[in-house]
Amino acid sequence: MTDTAPAAPGAPAPYDAVVLAGGAARRLGGADKPGLRVGGRALLDRVLAACAGAAMTVVVAAPRPTARPVRWAREDPPGGGPVAALEAGLRRTTAAHTVVLSADLPFLEPATLRRLLTALRGTGADGALLTDADGRDQPLVAAYRTAALRRELTALAAAHDGLTGLPLRRLTGALRLTRVPDPLASFDCDTWGDIADARARIREHGHVLDEWISAVKDELGIDLDVDTGVLLDLARDAAHGVARPAAPLTTFLVGYAAAQGGSGPEAVAEAARKATALALRWAEESGADATGSSGGPSAPDAG
Repeated sequence: MTDTAPAAPGAPAPYDAVVLAGGAARRLGGADKPGLRVGGRALLDRVLAACAGAAMTVVVAAPRPTARPVRWAREDPPGGGPVAALEAGLRRTTAAHTVVLSADLPFLEPATLRRLLTALRGTGADGALLTDADGRDQPLVAAYRTAALRRELTALAAAHDGLTGLPLRRLTGALRLTRVPDPLASFDCDTWGDIADARARIREHGHVLDEWISAVKDELGIDLDVDTGVLLDLARDAAHGVARPAAPLTTFLVGYAAAQGGSGPEAVAEAARKATALALRWAEESGADATGSSGGPSAPDAG
């Protein structure tokens, strides 16, 4: 896809995103790292889901299919390193703040980017970046003032006759930065061991449901936040009060009804409320019939 991603409701401030996805992945034997799947989704798509609130998302790499709309850019020459790639992506941006991300962050969330942008706006710093479990700076999980990046990139290009091959520390060393500790969101996949660890973590009991729902929404192109607890409670009531197959069928019908009624979170909640009330009434009737307490035709002493 090659269009501009829409801004998500509730985004803290307009921002653009630049995702660097053109590295050589030498520690992975040259594998296509952005395309490696964790939890059924390509690493690049997971990062794009986290920055869905960006007014514009620019991916610096050779174009490929993505789950969300992006614009593409490429450093010249290709493979010129992260500083050159960042400059190429920044040429396409227009917002005052730019989130800069690598394409191998399996646990990045929109809330992480909101924290970074809030930290940036709350200080006079040029950027706000995450630090990992060892306290190391992660400049490719960060929010920057776009003007500060452009200023320092221009200075670097003049001092080094271009940006090709320059390490990121040459850029970040000239910026005033504030730091936000986050060992999980800053976890990146540099090795096959990292990939295996990420895949194992999302299958843990405390994470697997949220991961699965996010994967299904991405696969179906759904941008809808709903209260999964409400739907799970509905499924439980339908299964217990009616029959086990009623649970998945009822939740499907709730989704269908919500789509017809406006398809927002409120429509889902209202349809779930009605279906839950029906399931409870059904269960009450069944219980009353079983004990003969209803006084209706099915009671043992009914004439």
